[in-house]
Amino acid sequence: MRPPPHDGRLNDIAGREVDRCIRELPDELRVHASRIVVSLHKKPGRDMIRDGIEPDLLGLFLGKTMADELTADFDMTPQILLFINNIWDYAEHDMVAFREEVRLTFLHELGHFLGLEESDLEIRGLE
Repeated sequence: MRPPPHDGRLNDIAGREVDRCIRELPDELRVHASRIVVSLHKKPGRDMIRDGIEPDLLGLFLGKTMADELTADFDMTPQILLFINNIWDYAEHDMVAFREEVRLTFLHELGHFLGLEESDLEIRGLE
C-alpha cells in the first residue's frame, strides 16, 4: 500500500477541491454552504471511534441541520469533518479519484446539513 503524499499536500488539494465545489454551487446553496465550518483530519480520533464512529469513515456532519434551526437550540456551529487519509485510501491512492471523492463526500455531508437523509442522498448519487 502506497503511503499518502505529505499530509499538507493532501490537505491543500482537498481544501482547494472543497473551495471549488462551493464556488460551483447554485447561489442559494452557496450561501448555506458558507455557514458551515469544514475541517480536514487524517482519520477519526480515538474519542470518536469510542463513541461509535467507524475508523474508516470518509466524512461527518456535526451540528444542527437547517430543519433543526427552526425547532431546536444548539450551541454548535454546523461543521463538516473530512477524513483525508481515509478518502485517500478509499480512492485507492489515485489523485483524480481522491479529488472526486473529496467533492462527493463534501456534498454528501452538505446534504445532511440541508436536512437530507441517507436515502435522499443515495437517490442523488451522493452515497
